Amino acid sequence: MADETRLPSKRPVSALLAGPYGHPFHPILVTVPIGAWVTSLVFDIASHVVHRPEFLTHSSQWLIAVGVIGALLAATVGFLDLFAIPAGTPAFRTGLVHMTLNLLVTAAYVGNFLWRYGAHADGGGVGAGQLVLSALSVAALGVSGFLGGKLAYRYGVRVADERTQAEGFTPDPGRTSTRSTV
Repeated sequence: MADETRLPSKRPVSALLAGPYGHPFHPILVTVPIGAWVTSLVFDIASHVVHRPEFLTHSSQWLIAVGVIGALLAATVGFLDLFAIPAGTPAFRTGLVHMTLNLLVTAAYVGNFLWRYGAHADGGGVGAGQLVLSALSVAALGVSGFLGGKLAYRYGVRVADERTQAEGFTPDPGRTSTRSTV
């Protein structure tokens, strides 16, 4: 059996750009578009509940822009992680679907931003079509996130090998455990 530390999917193509071994940058960068786009959807919904929704519609639009910028950064390092996975493997196919969904979601949000740009001069809530597009985009993002989790937690892409992980569970000499073993 091959040594897990030598699997190409464990090592970054470029540690400087994609993050060092066992600590990739992609997972931290994806929090920006996820947070921005989910919050944007919350603001879209809230714009139909409050008396003066203009601040929510403008904030939602700019959260979409922040999400697109964050998604492009996350995609850059995610693409480097994809290069580390051997072609023709289930992990590679999952990575391609994950990437494709993310690119489609990002394109949908670019379209949503352009659709909204300058459209809320009346101070009203977000349009029904824009709200539906955001909801569908967040749903697709959730599916893609599931696949990203599969890449990391099932296939171990860019995750340290089990021997390295075991370091975190080895008791320090001379320290006593404060945990009960009941």
